[in-house]
Amino acid sequence: MTAVTDEDHGKDSDSGTGKTDGRKDGRWDDGLIARRAAAAEAREAGESEPRTPAEDDADPQVEAYAPAEGPLPTRLDALRELVGLSRARLDRDTLAEAGRVLDEAAARQRLSSRHTVIAVAGATGSGKSTLFNALAGAPISDTGLRRPTTSQPIACSWTDGAAGLLDRLAVPGRLRRRPHPGPAAFDEALQGLVLVDLPDHDSAATEHRAQVDRVLALVDAVIWVVDPEKYADAALHERYLRPLAGHAEVTFVVLNQTDRLPGEAADLVLDDLRRLLDEDGIALGEHGEPGATVMSLSALTGDGVPELREMIGRFVQDRTAATRRLSADVDAAAARLRRVYVAEGRPGLGERARDEFTDRLAEAVGAAAAGQAAEREWRRNASRACGTPWLRLWRWYENRGLPGSLDRLGQALTPPEEELTARQRVEQAVRIVADDAADGLPGPWAQAVREAAFTGAQGLPEALDELAVRAGAPGASKRGGGPEEGRSTGTGVPVVGAPVGGRPAKPPRPKWWPAAVLAQVSMTLLQIFGGLWLVGQIIGVLEPGLVIPALIMLAGVVGGPLVEWACAAAIRGPARRYGQDAERRLREAAAGCGRARVLDPVAAELVRYREVRERYVTVTEFSTTGR
Repeated sequence: MTAVTDEDHGKDSDSGTGKTDGRKDGRWDDGLIARRAAAAEAREAGESEPRTPAEDDADPQVEAYAPAEGPLPTRLDALRELVGLSRARLDRDTLAEAGRVLDEAAARQRLSSRHTVIAVAGATGSGKSTLFNALAGAPISDTGLRRPTTSQPIACSWTDGAAGLLDRLAVPGRLRRRPHPGPAAFDEALQGLVLVDLPDHDSAATEHRAQVDRVLALVDAVIWVVDPEKYADAALHERYLRPLAGHAEVTFVVLNQTDRLPGEAADLVLDDLRRLLDEDGIALGEHGEPGATVMSLSALTGDGVPELREMIGRFVQDRTAATRRLSADVDAAAARLRRVYVAEGRPGLGERARDEFTDRLAEAVGAAAAGQAAEREWRRNASRACGTPWLRLWRWYENRGLPGSLDRLGQALTPPEEELTARQRVEQAVRIVADDAADGLPGPWAQAVREAAFTGAQGLPEALDELAVRAGAPGASKRGGGPEEGRSTGTGVPVVGAPVGGRPAKPPRPKWWPAAVLAQVSMTLLQIFGGLWLVGQIIGVLEPGLVIPALIMLAGVVGGPLVEWACAAAIRGPARRYGQDAERRLREAAAGCGRARVLDPVAAELVRYREVRERYVTVTEFSTTGR
């Protein structure tokens, strides 16, 4: 290896003029002169001329990216579908990283899979440019005391066809190099390697740091070069190593300048570096396990450089670096999205929540009260048909002069605050079912479920009002009247007994009612007949004989109440069934309205969440970060 000036050992170089101390046999090892000299030597030796960067850019034989095998294509497709399904529910910033990963994956897959792009990154004075030169076998990148020495990315490609990759990295043509003809250039294991020397990540120039961040997001792998003085630098660990812990399989961490450490100090520093990397969450590739490669070397003396070159060669020939890098990027994007896709528990609408919602709507619409009113109406009609005329006359006399029926009087005594709770009950029912459905969901999806419930609930009280009227809810006045005369509970649903206009439908009469009516008429006629007979005897028109007319009259007097009592006992079952049927009709109507307006939109949002959750599971199914 050509001896080069180590930038961390403070040896002089005239990097400003493009000259270096790296001469060999009086020949320059870089630049136009070196390339022309190498071409002349190759012609004399009968070898093919080395290609220039410009010729490399014009190479028509650029190998396209071979479709990746394994789970990566499936994961990328799932991530793409995940982003598409989530655009209407998540903000742009939340999906930005996933979108960037998809764009970069598509861009990388359009380029050569035969090449592996590895960046050499490090802090000021760490010796990364010296290591870059040592791997290339020539002083391609400037080294020296002047800081920062490297101001722009410099690339060295071992084979043709890497122009597209370098264009993606925005490496200008004048900074694209080929390794100097020699053992490093013709190493079969390194064929396909594209090595990029980056500016210092801790440079005082902000544009240098920006270039480092940009290139690190695009390369297939990275070699982090640290020195014994700055290997524990917080800026390196907090800004780069810790956030990129999931990229351990495409990460090399090299402790450089071990020649400056006496005795066993290099091993102690290396062990401490491993400890820090472990604290950063970076898996270390030890005992055959996948993870970051950690080693020590001296780029100045060459100690450990062949071992690193051998590791890089195996890494390049494996040709899976791009796939592993993209997989790690997908893992990182999925980890960022976990909070918006992973629910706590099993959210959803169970049968119990649906039944409770129906019960609350039925309570708000007054289904139970409607059933009770229907039952009372049935009993009332039965009493009118089967009761004794005298009792009906007495009831008419008692109600004479009152402003309305007893039901209406009871409504007039209803406290106003109770009349205003029905709308609140509807709102409470919607709020409770929305909270039950959203319980455990990530924030954006919980918000979407609540919005679907509240949007559907708009106009629900008025819809319940209309359904209550069509379902035959009692409340129509027997005296008619306009809607303005009705009294409402606040949902628009009429209170039981309140007039809403029109005539109410009368309850059906059982087949035995005519017989009961005939029996009641017969008892009344017996009373009248026995009474007239007694009167005739008293006034002397008829012959005296009190027993028979008295018995006839007594039979009518006693038989009338008995018939009424028997009818009252017989109508209990039909009246109850009629009331239950009225309650069921109103309950079903309220449940159908609530289902169409609230439950179905909520269920649709939950189905959408389950779809994106399945896509997210596919994205994370083969994640490597959880090992």
